[in-house]
Amino acid sequence: MTWLITGGAGYIGAHVVRAMTEAGERAVVYDDLSTGIAARVPDGVPLVVGSVLDGDRLTRTFREHAVTGIVHLAGKKQVGESVQRPLHYYHENVEGLRVLLDAVAASDDVAHFVFSSSASVYGMPDVDLVTEETPCVPMSPYGETKLAGEWLVRAVGRAHGLTTASLRYFNVAGTASADLVDTGVFNLVPMVFEKLTAGEAPRIFGADYPTPDGTCVRDYIHVVDIAEAHVAAARRLASAAPGTDLTLNIGRGEGVSVREMTDLINEVTGHTIPAEVTARRPGDPARVVAAADRIATELGWSAKRDVRDMVASAWAGWVRLHPEAARD
Repeated sequence: MTWLITGGAGYIGAHVVRAMTEAGERAVVYDDLSTGIAARVPDGVPLVVGSVLDGDRLTRTFREHAVTGIVHLAGKKQVGESVQRPLHYYHENVEGLRVLLDAVAASDDVAHFVFSSSASVYGMPDVDLVTEETPCVPMSPYGETKLAGEWLVRAVGRAHGLTTASLRYFNVAGTASADLVDTGVFNLVPMVFEKLTAGEAPRIFGADYPTPDGTCVRDYIHVVDIAEAHVAAARRLASAAPGTDLTLNIGRGEGVSVREMTDLINEVTGHTIPAEVTARRPGDPARVVAAADRIATELGWSAKRDVRDMVASAWAGWVRLHPEAARD
C-alpha cells in the first residue's frame, strides 16, 4: 500500500510520516508548505508541493505514486483565528476536503481514508470524560469545519465503498526529536516557552472557569502517541470491509489544568516565573478530557507517554531553535 499524507511536512504530519515509514508503510507527502517545512520530510519519501484545493494535481499525484490510501492532516487549525476568519476556515478545511474526496471518489485505486479531526467538535460538554457518543456542539468555526469534515468523509465512504476513520485528538504536545519540534507558537506549550525565553510571565487566558483551579482543563497527548494511533488506524482500515467507518478519540483520559501545565513547564525548564491571568479567549471550553476506551478496543492502541515527557521533549527542541533559552 501507498499512503498519501496531506500536510505531511507539518508538525503533526511529519510525525505521522516518520511513524508510518518506521512501521514499514510506504508514504508520499502532499503539502503546500504554507506552514509545513520541507526539511521535515525524511529522505526517500516523495514530497509533492500542492494544495488540496487543486483537484487536478491531486489526481496526478494519486496516479504517479500509485496511492491506495489517504491520511488527511492538511488544514487550518487555530481556534481564535477561525473566529475572526470563518470564511477562510470553511474554504480551506471544508472545500479543501471536498476537492480531495472528489479526487478520491474518481480514483479506481484509493480505498482508505483517515481524517484528522479534533476534540473541538465536542464544544463544552458537561461530562467528566468525553466519549464518542457525547453530543457535538462545537464552539468555534474551526470545530464546525472538523465536524462537517467528519460528516463528509462518512458520507463519501458509504457512497463509494471506502473504509474511513475520523480521529478526534485532543491537545497535542511534545516531539519525537528536536528536528520535528513544533515551530508555531499557537499551542499552550510553545506559547509558554516563548514567554519564558523572553523573561516574561506566561499568560493564562481566564481563571474563572468552573474547574478546580479556575483554569481550563485539557487532555494532553504526546505527538508520538498521535502518530502511532494514525498507523494503527491506517492498518485497521487496510484490512476492513468496504464501507467501514470509525470515529475514535485519541487521548490519555487524564485532565491537566492550564495552571498545572504552566507550573510543570517552569519546573522542567528550570524557570520560576509565575503565570499571569488575562482575559478569556473566545471559543475556549472549560474542560475537555477524552474517554479513550473505544480506540483501545478497536485498534489496540493506548497512549504511552506522560505530560512530563511531552514538556521535556518539546523544550529540547525549542532550545535547539532558540539557544538563548538554555538555562545554565
